[in-house]
Amino acid sequence: MTEWLAKRPAGAPMAVAIDNTNQFIGLAYRTGEGRAVPMTLLEALRPMLEAEDVEKVVHDSKGFLLAMAPLNIKAAAVTGDAMLFAFLISADPGGCSPEALAERFLDRKLNAAAEQQAEATLAVAELLRPQVEKQELWSVYRDIDLPLSPVLAQMEMSGIRVDTVVLAELSTRLNERIEGLAQQVYDLAGHPFNINSPQQLGKILFEEMALPAPFKYGKGKVVSTAADVLEGLAPAYPVAQLVLDYRQLTKLKGTYIDALPLLIRPETQRVHTTFNQTGAATGRLSSSNPNLQNIPIRTSEGREIRAAFVPEDGWELVVADYSQIELRLLAHMSQDPVLMEAFTHNEDIHTRTAAEVFKVNPLMVNSEMRRSAKAVNFGIVYGQTPFGLAQSLGIDRKEAELYIRRYFERYVGVREFIDKTIAEVRASGVAKTLLGRRRPIPDMNTRNASARLFAERTAVNTPLQGTAADLIKAAMIHIARILKEKRMRSRMLLQVHDELVFEAPVSERDELKDLIKREMENVYQLSVPLLVETGSGANWRDAK
Repeated sequence: MTEWLAKRPAGAPMAVAIDNTNQFIGLAYRTGEGRAVPMTLLEALRPMLEAEDVEKVVHDSKGFLLAMAPLNIKAAAVTGDAMLFAFLISADPGGCSPEALAERFLDRKLNAAAEQQAEATLAVAELLRPQVEKQELWSVYRDIDLPLSPVLAQMEMSGIRVDTVVLAELSTRLNERIEGLAQQVYDLAGHPFNINSPQQLGKILFEEMALPAPFKYGKGKVVSTAADVLEGLAPAYPVAQLVLDYRQLTKLKGTYIDALPLLIRPETQRVHTTFNQTGAATGRLSSSNPNLQNIPIRTSEGREIRAAFVPEDGWELVVADYSQIELRLLAHMSQDPVLMEAFTHNEDIHTRTAAEVFKVNPLMVNSEMRRSAKAVNFGIVYGQTPFGLAQSLGIDRKEAELYIRRYFERYVGVREFIDKTIAEVRASGVAKTLLGRRRPIPDMNTRNASARLFAERTAVNTPLQGTAADLIKAAMIHIARILKEKRMRSRMLLQVHDELVFEAPVSERDELKDLIKREMENVYQLSVPLLVETGSGANWRDAK
């Protein structure tokens, strides 16, 4: 092995891979040849792995750093990441595994041998790096995706404390509510049945209770009892709303309240989620095992779950949240004068939109008008149709069409931005963020109308959602660097869409809040201000 390593040409990168059994580490410094070293001999490789002058190429730099950390190996000069290269080019969350890349780019089946994993990683990286550079994606890789990996690795190692007593109490309360909802459903149906069985539920609702059956079918050609079907029935039939409430609470209980305690690591007494850099085509981070990004915050039950997330004893949680970042990005990208004026003067954008759409003085806007305007604002960002807006607001389609028409009459720049963006993506087949991330959208010219309309909505939303993701990633990198430079004890724990969660000693709390707000608000110069709201408290729910 020593002789083989000595033959490595000066400056040649070294590909490193660890096999699935964690028994061998694979090495390769030229394509077509690799070596496997037992992990028991890993100490002999420490100088090379920690050397700043030996560039390392891996598949998933975050995973590699996490694998080295328990061995107390401070891997350095990890400059090439085949997974991140592939994702930058394709934006395909499902196509970035070592096996998928080997099959796609090398036309070979990859086995589990560590030396083959390392050699394939090197070969794929050598093929993809020039493509990343050619597509002008190198700055996104160099400045965002690669330096984010060690930040995420540290967040995963830190984990977050969960108060199991709070969850146990919440589980008991929810169980009582679930049983109460079930009994109400049984009373309306006339007898007990399995609410969790779509087949039994469909028979009860559409045969025994004679609710209007949809033209939609589930598995086995059973009449569908999906959420959208029940939501359509709920205003006229209370049983449908009861079933929706029952499902929501049972899902929360099973997915989070009862599951979180089982995911606490005994050695840390914390939950350690996994952050996925290649989990969403827009470039947003995703979270898994557990997924902490899907805890609902608009329901009281979801907020109660957040109350179970707590800091280290004697510390506080600190949260920071971008305020309406996608609408602010829409103002910047569209240069719409009404939107820009509203954000520049720190107006409530939903009240302003309500005044424009309903043609009243802002002082005359009531809560219902503002709610409708909020739905229109975010509906525009996500390409919502009049039908979709009508459903979400519980109004007829003509009224929804009127809201949208009046919106575009006042926000002319937004209409022009949408039309221009769709035309550009139709011509290029690619949507881009402000920082240059690309997302191929192949269905822009398809003859399938529904696929084409979905592609158009994606083309408009991707620059907004993708840029928001890029900006918070860049802010995370800056904040992590400053925390290290200042030798602060505060730790970054979670990223949930537009929100960051930290824990800090009380003595550092105020300094940390100022630091986070400054870095997040100044991460990129827009035509309108970026606004960040910070808070702190004894748990995630109360840190507002």
